Amino acid sequence: MDEEQKKQYRQYVKQVTPTHSLPVQMGRAFLTGGIICVIGQGILNYAKSMGLDQETAGSVCSLILVLLAVLLTGFNLYPSLTKWGGAGALVPITGFANSVAAPAIEFKKEGQVFGIGCKIFTIAGPVILYGIFTSWLLGLIGWAAGFLTGA
Repeated sequence: MDEEQKKQYRQYVKQVTPTHSLPVQMGRAFLTGGIICVIGQGILNYAKSMGLDQETAGSVCSLILVLLAVLLTGFNLYPSLTKWGGAGALVPITGFANSVAAPAIEFKKEGQVFGIGCKIFTIAGPVILYGIFTSWLLGLIGWAAGFLTGA
C-alpha cells in the first residue's frame, strides 16, 4: 500500500468507527438501571402493602421483573433498551431474563426441542452451571470442615 491508500484507509476507519462518550454511557446506564430499580421497589412496596411478608414480596417482585423482561424481549423492545442503557439494562435480573429468553426466541423456528430446548441456555447456561457447581462445592467444603471439627 502506498501512503495515499493508507491515508484513505485511516480516514475510512475513522469515519465508520463509532465514537462513544464514557460520561454519557455511564449516565445512561445509571438512569436505566435506576428506573428498573425504582420499578422493582414500587412492585416490592405494593406487594408488602397487600400484606405479603418481606421474603414473599421480594419473590413476587423478582417474578414480575423477569416476566416484564421476557415480554419486552419477546416484543423485541429489550434490545433497544440495552443498546441505549448499556450495563444499566444488562446487569439487573431483567438482563439475565433477557439472556435466557432471547436465544429461545431466536431459535424457535428450529422446533421445540432443537430450537428452544437446546438454545435457551446458550448464554445463561454457563452462569447457572457454575453457580450451582460452586454452591455444591462450597457446601461440601463446609460440611467437611464441620465434620472434621466435630461441629
